[in-house]
Amino acid sequence: MNYKLSIVVAVLNEADNILPVCQEIASVLPKLPDSEVIFVNDGSTDHTLDQLIEIKKTILPGLVILSHPKCCGKSAALLTAIKVAKGEWIATLDGDGQDDPIDIVAMWNVMRRYQGKPPLVVGVRLKRHDNFSRRFATRFANGLRRRLLNDGCPDTGAPMKLFMKNDFLSLPQFEGLHRFLPALFAHYGVPLLCYPVHHRQRLNGFSKYTNLNRALVGIRDLLGVMWLLNRIHLPGNIRKS
Repeated sequence: MNYKLSIVVAVLNEADNILPVCQEIASVLPKLPDSEVIFVNDGSTDHTLDQLIEIKKTILPGLVILSHPKCCGKSAALLTAIKVAKGEWIATLDGDGQDDPIDIVAMWNVMRRYQGKPPLVVGVRLKRHDNFSRRFATRFANGLRRRLLNDGCPDTGAPMKLFMKNDFLSLPQFEGLHRFLPALFAHYGVPLLCYPVHHRQRLNGFSKYTNLNRALVGIRDLLGVMWLLNRIHLPGNIRKS
């Protein structure tokens, strides 16, 4: 069966958050076109997989569960899901409860009203519910990325995004890709729409990244993306004689 939309969630050790997140996703499905839900268990060492299997029996019978034998990173997990997704469009969100799935409905409606080439819709978190150091680090990183990449997006690392599957699969793939989608999509001619979304405190557990390791990896990836964009040469409109 082909779907109009595939909702993709990558999770690592989120056993305590899986149930409420899936309950919220299930509650918004009637407000969306024909959709499937895909969870990628990225090498979790807790009971995340057990929780997903139980939820497939009870709350989301059509749930697609994919598992990596070891942690490969969020971008790799998203790629795993999007390759097998049956939806023409992909919606992504995190599995820690900080994103509100109801925003997918609004982002979908914004996309449908847009006239022109199918866009990338980014859910921008206007009011962050993180501690001060996390908010400061995120604001600094977003400002640096926006200045150096000129991607026009105030929150490039936002988890909630909506885009066409084929547009995503045309991008060069690397770990960290998900943090630079506005710049990469723009390079391939995909327009950007920003939409304000809700942001909440993490339900349970803790972030997998510290501000320091996020900053170090982010700077390395930023330099790599700048090099990559400089090396990608697209032909534009091709004429056949």
